[in-house]
Amino acid sequence: MSDHPFVAFNVLTVPEPMRETLEERFAKRAGEVEKMDGFEHFELLRPVAGTDKYLVYTRWKSKDHFDAWVNSMQFGKGHAQASQDGREGGPAASGSEVWSFEAIQTADAAGVNRTADAVGVTDAAGDDA
Repeated sequence: MSDHPFVAFNVLTVPEPMRETLEERFAKRAGEVEKMDGFEHFELLRPVAGTDKYLVYTRWKSKDHFDAWVNSMQFGKGHAQASQDGREGGPAASGSEVWSFEAIQTADAAGVNRTADAVGVTDAAGDDA
C-alpha cells in the first residue's frame, strides 16, 4: 500500500443545457461516500470558462481505500439515485472518464508545505510532520 494520499477526479462532460440538472442531482446525492473508511474530501467543481467538463473530486487516505469504495455496496447505493434520475430525465453528462493521482506535495492555509515520501511525511524544513 502506498503511503501517499490518493485523489480521483471523475471528469464529466456536461452540455450547457444539462448543467443545472447535474448540479441538482449532486445536491440530492445519497452521501454514502462520506461514510467510507479512508474518505477525506469531496468537491463538485463547476467549469468557469473554456470547457464543458465538471470535475468530481474525492480525496482518500490511500488508493486501497478508494478501491474499497468503488467495490462496495455503498458505491452502488450512492450511484443508484443518479441512475434513477438518469432513467427518468435522461443523463446529465454525455461522457465521463476517471483521472487518478497520488498527492505527493500539499500545503494548507497556515502555509505548512508537506512532501510525502516513502518513509513518511516531512514539512518544508525537513522535520517529521
